[in-house]
Amino acid sequence: MKMIIVIVQDQDADTLTQAFTEGHFRVTRVASTGGFLRSGVVTLLLGVEDAQVEAAIKVVRGALPPRQDKKRATLFVVPVLRFEQV
Repeated sequence: MKMIIVIVQDQDADTLTQAFTEGHFRVTRVASTGGFLRSGVVTLLLGVEDAQVEAAIKVVRGALPPRQDKKRATLFVVPVLRFEQV
């Protein structure tokens, strides 16, 4: 299992959240700040099986096409050693 952490600008968060939902991914949205001038960003958290990682990244690329050499999202894929729901 992997945890995918996606950091996007405020204006891209709704588009990406809807794309993940349509792709049948469960996503948790956390408002945060960071970057230049402490601009509004959103951190999205997804827990996925190893086989779903590339599909989730494909959703990001499809929902947020590049704009004039400007990054649209920062992604981290982190291994999950244990997962529990209580």
